Amino acid sequence: MTAKELIVDPASIDYSLVVADLAEIRRHNAQRDAMEQLTAIVLDDPENQVCAGYLDISPDREFWHSGHMPGFPLMPGVIMCEVAAQVCSFHSHRHDLLGCEVMGFGGLDNVRFRGIVYPGDRLTVVCKVVQVRRGRLLVARFQGFVGPREGEFTLACEGEIRGVPLPVEELR
Repeated sequence: MTAKELIVDPASIDYSLVVADLAEIRRHNAQRDAMEQLTAIVLDDPENQVCAGYLDISPDREFWHSGHMPGFPLMPGVIMCEVAAQVCSFHSHRHDLLGCEVMGFGGLDNVRFRGIVYPGDRLTVVCKVVQVRRGRLLVARFQGFVGPREGEFTLACEGEIRGVPLPVEELR
């Protein structure tokens, strides 16, 4: 992957500069317990509509370890997409892009899995909002990277995600 195709080069992110820790993420995202798929947000740029967060995958405590590919645990692609959804949801809610209390999954397009994420890895997901229809729809490109392994980041997944306002009052 060439640098011009990257939303943000993950090697350029300062991981020591945490924009939002778990407590701050919880102020904006509804997921809790095993469904919390973010460790921190390390980039949130409302001017360019770009956000990056990461998940440090524990070596042995993730809920999918024992059942997904026993003997060869690798992160399910659907969980990688959930990490992207949570980065987008954080950014959307923090900057009130959709004008809703909770953004839900509206769809995925052109998703490709390009690498393997193992227990013990760090998965960094970068999202760029490409379309917003307030109160209706948010569309973002995303790229997920593993690393650095041996000093390099590897593209693990990419695609386009759609977020929609959830009818929170109806769900309560």
